[in-house]
Amino acid sequence: MLRFRPFILLGFVLVFTAILASANDGAFTANFSTETILASTVPSNGDQNPYGVAVVEQSTGKLIKGHILVSNFNNKALNGGDQGTGTTIVDISPNAADNPATAKVFATISDSACPGGIGLTTALVILRSGWVIVGSLPTNLGVFVGNGAPGCLIVIDRWGHVRETFRGGAINGPWDMTALEAGDLVELFVTNVLNGTVAANGAVVNEGTVLRMILFVPDDGAPPVELLRTIIGSGFQERTDPMALVIGPTGVGLGCDGTLYVADTLGNRIAGIPNAVLRLDSAGTGRTVTSGPGLNGPLGLAIAPNCNIITVNSNDGNLVETTPFGFQFPPISIDTSGVGLGTLFGLAVAPGGKGIYYVDDGNNTLDLLY
Repeated sequence: MLRFRPFILLGFVLVFTAILASANDGAFTANFSTETILASTVPSNGDQNPYGVAVVEQSTGKLIKGHILVSNFNNKALNGGDQGTGTTIVDISPNAADNPATAKVFATISDSACPGGIGLTTALVILRSGWVIVGSLPTNLGVFVGNGAPGCLIVIDRWGHVRETFRGGAINGPWDMTALEAGDLVELFVTNVLNGTVAANGAVVNEGTVLRMILFVPDDGAPPVELLRTIIGSGFQERTDPMALVIGPTGVGLGCDGTLYVADTLGNRIAGIPNAVLRLDSAGTGRTVTSGPGLNGPLGLAIAPNCNIITVNSNDGNLVETTPFGFQFPPISIDTSGVGLGTLFGLAVAPGGKGIYYVDDGNNTLDLLY
């Protein structure tokens, strides 16, 4: 018998937390003004284009508490590499700015792990039990073949070894992901961007989805077991792009009240899917929390300790903090490469709320705003 009671209890806790946080009108980022480059994200094999960012919560195996994992989307080919071919996850110490040698490879994933090959996306989470789950949206040297390989979610153990792959069905171009843990149950929330996209040949299609997957994590060291899939969001705009490869719903973050916030990149808005933890059907494209003026093609998304929503723009290199009620604080420019367009993807709040980690693929680095 499946045990869903932890999620029901957690739902009440999230709502109560949101009520307490609603009185906090200040910006989490208000006191952050310094940007620093922590380390290069380019490993020895030359992979480029860092996408996903996740912070290790507790030490186990090769995972070290406080370290940051970064997934690479491109290989080392000329002119920025071929998109959808990156195979590495890099481990970076929070002190890497003082000791660059601490940056190292956590995992290198072979093409056989996923149908069509490997191209690691922004979909990257680390479970407290030590399992690392990363999305792959592969190409053939940067080009989609046919209607594009659907990709997969790859499960990696604490030592950097691939142990399992989730694929097929509603997993179709996993682009970003967040997770909720409750005891031995885990919910993954995954955005997908390949439903009808490649066949449309650059035209916008309204087929982007948000998939919720429920996993059971055994306590004997065996890999997580998938229990249930539910599409909880659908109809998001998506299309292929000559520069960005594909554009569609990207960053996701679970708010304090159980709302799943989605960076609707082409819609230039933040969408909210209510009751995301427990809902049994699709909320469509959700409600619009905010759209403009500070948003400019939002990509990565994270939830701040004060329950606000943090996003980074693809079109101007800015970070924007928004309250759950839609109020935007003034944007902060954080593009350290100076490129500005399409350089910011994954981001994560530093432990203790002491800053925000983010990747800048204009110069292939992990940066810190504090």
